[in-house]
Amino acid sequence: MTLLVALHRHDRTIVILILLAAIAASWAYLLFGVDAAMPEMDDMGMAMSPPGWTGGQAALTFAMWVAMMAAMMLPSAAPMLLFYDVIARKRNAGSAAIGPTSLFGLGYLAVWAGFSALAVALQYGLDRANLLSPMLQTTSVALTAALLVAAGVYQWTPLKQSCLRHCRSPLDFVLQHWRGGRRGAFAMGSTHGLYCLGCCWMLMLLLFVGGVMSFAWIAAIALFVLVEKLAPAGHWIGKAAGVALIGWGGYVLTSLFMGT
Repeated sequence: MTLLVALHRHDRTIVILILLAAIAASWAYLLFGVDAAMPEMDDMGMAMSPPGWTGGQAALTFAMWVAMMAAMMLPSAAPMLLFYDVIARKRNAGSAAIGPTSLFGLGYLAVWAGFSALAVALQYGLDRANLLSPMLQTTSVALTAALLVAAGVYQWTPLKQSCLRHCRSPLDFVLQHWRGGRRGAFAMGSTHGLYCLGCCWMLMLLLFVGGVMSFAWIAAIALFVLVEKLAPAGHWIGKAAGVALIGWGGYVLTSLFMGT
Protein backbone atom coordinates (compact mmCIF):
# COMPACT_ATOMS: atom_id res chain seq x y z
CA MET A 1 0.00 0.00 0.00
CA THR A 2 2.85 2.33 0.88
CA LEU A 3 4.42 1.59 -2.51
CA LEU A 4 1.17 2.47 -4.33
CA VAL A 5 0.93 5.76 -2.44
CA ALA A 6 4.54 6.56 -3.32
CA LEU A 7 3.93 5.76 -6.99
CA HIS A 8 0.88 8.01 -7.05
CA ARG A 9 2.78 10.84 -5.39
CA HIS A 10 5.61 10.66 -7.91
CA ASP A 11 3.49 9.59 -10.87
CA ARG A 12 4.28 12.55 -13.10
CA THR A 13 8.00 12.34 -12.39
CA ILE A 14 8.01 8.64 -13.26
CA VAL A 15 6.11 9.26 -16.50
CA ILE A 16 8.59 12.00 -17.50
CA LEU A 17 11.53 9.72 -16.74
CA ILE A 18 10.02 6.86 -18.76
CA LEU A 19 9.40 9.22 -21.67
CA LEU A 20 12.93 10.66 -21.54
CA ALA A 21 14.39 7.17 -21.29
CA ALA A 22 12.40 6.01 -24.34
CA ILE A 23 13.54 9.02 -26.38
CA ALA A 24 17.18 8.66 -25.28
CA ALA A 25 17.17 4.91 -25.97
CA SER A 26 15.68 5.44 -29.43
CA TRP A 27 18.30 8.03 -30.40
CA ALA A 28 21.09 5.91 -28.93
CA TYR A 29 19.94 2.81 -30.81
CA LEU A 30 19.51 4.85 -33.95
CA LEU A 31 23.01 6.29 -33.68
CA PHE A 32 24.46 2.84 -33.11
CA GLY A 33 22.34 1.31 -35.88
CA VAL A 34 23.27 3.98 -38.41
CA ASP A 35 26.94 3.53 -37.57
CA ALA A 36 26.72 -0.27 -37.73
CA ALA A 37 24.77 -0.30 -40.99
CA MET A 38 27.22 1.90 -42.86
CA PRO A 39 28.53 0.09 -45.91
CA GLU A 40 32.02 -1.32 -45.75
CA MET A 41 34.74 0.18 -47.91
CA ASP A 42 36.65 -1.74 -50.51
CA ASP A 43 40.40 -1.44 -51.12
CA MET A 44 39.82 1.63 -53.31
CA GLY A 45 37.91 3.42 -50.54
CA MET A 46 34.60 3.06 -52.34
CA ALA A 47 31.38 2.15 -50.54
CA MET A 48 30.39 -1.45 -51.17
CA SER A 49 26.77 -2.37 -51.83
CA PRO A 50 24.93 -3.95 -48.88
CA PRO A 51 24.17 -7.69 -49.05
CA GLY A 52 20.90 -8.98 -50.45
CA TRP A 53 17.73 -8.89 -48.37
CA THR A 54 17.18 -11.69 -45.86
CA GLY A 55 14.61 -12.20 -43.13
CA GLY A 56 17.14 -11.07 -40.54
CA GLN A 57 18.02 -7.93 -42.49
CA ALA A 58 14.34 -7.10 -42.93
CA ALA A 59 13.81 -7.45 -39.17
CA LEU A 60 16.81 -5.23 -38.40
CA THR A 61 15.63 -2.68 -40.96
CA PHE A 62 12.17 -2.68 -39.35
CA ALA A 63 13.74 -2.20 -35.90
CA MET A 64 15.77 0.71 -37.28
CA TRP A 65 12.67 2.37 -38.70
CA VAL A 66 10.71 1.88 -35.46
CA ALA A 67 13.57 3.40 -33.46
CA MET A 68 13.79 6.24 -35.97
CA MET A 69 10.07 7.01 -35.73
CA ALA A 70 10.16 6.88 -31.92
CA ALA A 71 13.20 9.16 -31.80
CA MET A 72 11.70 11.65 -34.24
CA MET A 73 8.07 11.67 -33.05
CA LEU A 74 8.08 11.13 -29.28
CA PRO A 75 9.59 14.56 -28.47
CA SER A 76 6.78 16.37 -30.30
CA ALA A 77 4.19 14.01 -28.75
CA ALA A 78 5.46 14.66 -25.21
CA PRO A 79 3.04 17.54 -24.44
CA MET A 80 0.08 15.34 -25.41
CA LEU A 81 1.34 12.41 -23.32
CA LEU A 82 1.92 14.60 -20.27
CA PHE A 83 -1.44 16.33 -20.67
CA TYR A 84 -3.17 12.96 -20.91
CA ASP A 85 -1.34 11.86 -17.74
CA VAL A 86 -2.70 14.90 -15.86
CA ILE A 87 -6.27 14.22 -16.95
CA ALA A 88 -5.98 10.49 -16.27
CA ARG A 89 -4.73 11.15 -12.72
CA LYS A 90 -7.60 13.54 -12.03
CA ARG A 91 -10.21 11.14 -13.40
CA ASN A 92 -8.72 8.22 -11.43
CA ALA A 93 -8.11 9.90 -8.11
CA GLY A 94 -6.27 7.65 -5.71
CA SER A 95 -4.60 5.48 -8.36
CA ALA A 96 -1.51 6.06 -10.42
CA ALA A 97 -1.91 6.87 -14.11
CA ILE A 98 1.42 5.35 -15.13
CA GLY A 99 -0.28 2.30 -16.66
CA PRO A 100 -2.86 4.17 -18.79
CA THR A 101 -0.29 6.75 -19.87
CA SER A 102 2.10 3.98 -20.91
CA LEU A 103 -0.70 2.34 -22.91
CA PHE A 104 -1.44 5.69 -24.55
CA GLY A 105 2.21 5.87 -25.57
CA LEU A 106 2.19 2.29 -26.83
CA GLY A 107 -0.90 3.00 -28.92
CA TYR A 108 0.84 6.02 -30.39
CA LEU A 109 3.96 4.02 -31.22
CA ALA A 110 1.90 1.15 -32.67
CA VAL A 111 0.70 3.46 -35.43
CA TRP A 112 4.27 4.47 -36.27
CA ALA A 113 5.32 0.81 -36.16
CA GLY A 114 2.72 0.19 -38.85
CA PHE A 115 4.17 3.03 -40.89
CA SER A 116 7.64 1.58 -40.34
CA ALA A 117 6.51 -1.72 -41.87
CA LEU A 118 5.31 0.14 -44.96
CA ALA A 119 8.55 2.13 -45.07
CA VAL A 120 10.55 -1.12 -45.04
CA ALA A 121 8.45 -2.41 -47.94
CA LEU A 122 9.09 0.83 -49.84
CA GLN A 123 12.80 0.65 -49.08
CA TYR A 124 12.86 -2.94 -50.33
CA GLY A 125 11.10 -1.93 -53.55
CA LEU A 126 13.48 0.95 -54.18
CA ASP A 127 16.46 -1.24 -53.41
CA ARG A 128 15.29 -3.94 -55.81
CA ALA A 129 14.85 -1.27 -58.48
CA ASN A 130 18.43 -0.09 -57.85
CA LEU A 131 17.20 3.37 -56.87
CA LEU A 132 19.01 3.61 -53.52
CA SER A 133 22.60 4.42 -52.66
CA PRO A 134 24.40 2.62 -49.79
CA MET A 135 23.30 5.55 -47.60
CA LEU A 136 19.70 4.72 -48.59
CA GLN A 137 19.36 7.94 -50.54
CA THR A 138 17.45 7.86 -53.80
CA THR A 139 19.69 7.90 -56.83
CA SER A 140 16.90 9.04 -59.15
CA VAL A 141 16.81 12.78 -59.74
CA ALA A 142 13.21 12.54 -60.94
CA LEU A 143 12.15 10.66 -57.81
CA THR A 144 13.98 13.15 -55.60
CA ALA A 145 12.20 16.06 -57.28
CA ALA A 146 8.84 14.27 -57.05
CA LEU A 147 9.24 13.60 -53.31
CA LEU A 148 10.25 17.19 -52.60
CA VAL A 149 7.39 18.71 -54.58
CA ALA A 150 4.84 16.24 -53.20
CA ALA A 151 5.96 16.95 -49.63
CA GLY A 152 5.79 20.70 -50.28
CA VAL A 153 2.31 20.53 -51.77
CA TYR A 154 1.08 18.29 -48.95
CA GLN A 155 2.10 20.94 -46.41
CA TRP A 156 -0.74 23.08 -47.79
CA THR A 157 -3.48 20.45 -48.04
CA PRO A 158 -6.57 20.55 -45.78
CA LEU A 159 -5.75 17.04 -44.47
CA LYS A 160 -2.30 18.14 -43.37
CA GLN A 161 -3.63 21.26 -41.69
CA SER A 162 -6.45 19.38 -39.94
CA CYS A 163 -4.08 16.74 -38.57
CA LEU A 164 -1.60 19.42 -37.52
CA ARG A 165 -4.30 21.27 -35.56
CA HIS A 166 -5.11 18.09 -33.61
CA CYS A 167 -1.42 17.53 -32.88
CA ARG A 168 -0.97 21.11 -31.70
CA SER A 169 -3.96 21.15 -29.35
CA PRO A 170 -3.90 18.48 -26.61
CA LEU A 171 -6.96 19.98 -24.90
CA ASP A 172 -9.13 19.80 -28.00
CA PHE A 173 -7.97 16.25 -28.67
CA VAL A 174 -8.86 15.08 -25.15
CA LEU A 175 -12.26 16.80 -25.25
CA GLN A 176 -13.14 15.20 -28.59
CA HIS A 177 -11.62 11.74 -28.14
CA TRP A 178 -11.60 10.90 -24.44
CA ARG A 179 -12.14 7.22 -23.64
CA GLY A 180 -11.77 5.75 -20.19
CA GLY A 181 -10.03 2.57 -19.10
CA ARG A 182 -6.88 0.87 -20.32
CA ARG A 183 -8.35 -0.05 -23.70
CA GLY A 184 -9.50 3.51 -24.04
CA ALA A 185 -5.98 4.76 -23.28
CA PHE A 186 -4.50 2.58 -26.01
CA ALA A 187 -7.25 3.63 -28.44
CA MET A 188 -6.66 7.31 -27.68
CA GLY A 189 -2.94 6.88 -28.22
CA SER A 190 -3.60 5.16 -31.54
CA THR A 191 -5.98 7.92 -32.60
CA HIS A 192 -3.44 10.59 -31.74
CA GLY A 193 -0.83 8.58 -33.61
CA LEU A 194 -3.04 8.54 -36.70
CA TYR A 195 -3.36 12.32 -36.58
CA CYS A 196 0.42 12.64 -36.28
CA LEU A 197 0.86 10.17 -39.12
CA GLY A 198 -1.50 12.24 -41.27
CA CYS A 199 0.54 15.29 -40.36
CA CYS A 200 4.04 13.95 -40.95
CA TRP A 201 4.06 10.92 -43.25
CA MET A 202 5.25 12.87 -46.30
CA LEU A 203 8.02 14.46 -44.23
CA MET A 204 9.16 10.98 -43.24
CA LEU A 205 9.44 10.00 -46.91
CA LEU A 206 11.95 12.82 -47.31
CA LEU A 207 14.35 10.56 -45.44
CA PHE A 208 14.91 8.91 -48.82
CA VAL A 209 15.98 12.30 -50.19
CA GLY A 210 18.66 13.12 -47.64
CA GLY A 211 19.50 9.50 -46.80
CA VAL A 212 17.85 7.18 -44.30
CA MET A 213 21.32 6.49 -42.93
CA SER A 214 22.16 10.18 -42.48
CA PHE A 215 21.96 10.99 -38.78
CA ALA A 216 22.14 14.73 -39.49
CA TRP A 217 19.22 14.54 -41.94
CA ILE A 218 17.15 12.50 -39.45
CA ALA A 219 17.85 15.07 -36.73
CA ALA A 220 16.96 17.97 -39.07
CA ILE A 221 13.55 16.50 -39.94
CA ALA A 222 12.90 15.67 -36.28
CA LEU A 223 13.70 19.26 -35.30
CA PHE A 224 11.38 20.60 -37.99
CA VAL A 225 8.54 18.35 -36.78
CA LEU A 226 9.12 19.58 -33.23
CA VAL A 227 9.02 23.24 -34.30
CA GLU A 228 5.99 22.78 -36.55
CA LYS A 229 3.98 21.16 -33.74
CA LEU A 230 5.10 23.20 -30.74
CA ALA A 231 6.12 26.67 -31.94
CA PRO A 232 3.40 29.38 -31.68
CA ALA A 233 3.57 30.01 -35.43
CA GLY A 234 4.29 26.39 -36.27
CA HIS A 235 1.53 26.06 -38.87
CA TRP A 236 2.87 29.06 -40.79
CA ILE A 237 6.42 27.69 -40.52
CA GLY A 238 5.11 24.45 -42.00
CA LYS A 239 3.50 26.27 -44.92
CA ALA A 240 6.66 28.28 -45.54
CA ALA A 241 8.63 25.05 -45.55
CA GLY A 242 6.16 23.71 -48.10
CA VAL A 243 6.97 26.58 -50.45
CA ALA A 244 10.69 25.98 -49.93
CA LEU A 245 10.31 22.26 -50.67
CA ILE A 246 8.39 22.97 -53.89
CA GLY A 247 11.11 25.40 -54.93
CA TRP A 248 13.81 22.88 -54.08
CA GLY A 249 12.03 20.18 -56.05
CA GLY A 250 11.62 22.54 -59.00
CA TYR A 251 15.32 23.34 -58.93
CA VAL A 252 16.21 19.63 -58.89
CA LEU A 253 13.81 18.98 -61.77
CA THR A 254 15.28 21.88 -63.76
CA SER A 255 18.77 20.46 -63.29
CA LEU A 256 17.50 17.15 -64.70
CA PHE A 257 16.18 18.75 -67.86
CA MET A 258 19.29 20.88 -68.26
CA GLY A 259 21.46 17.80 -67.88
CA THR A 260 23.51 19.23 -65.02
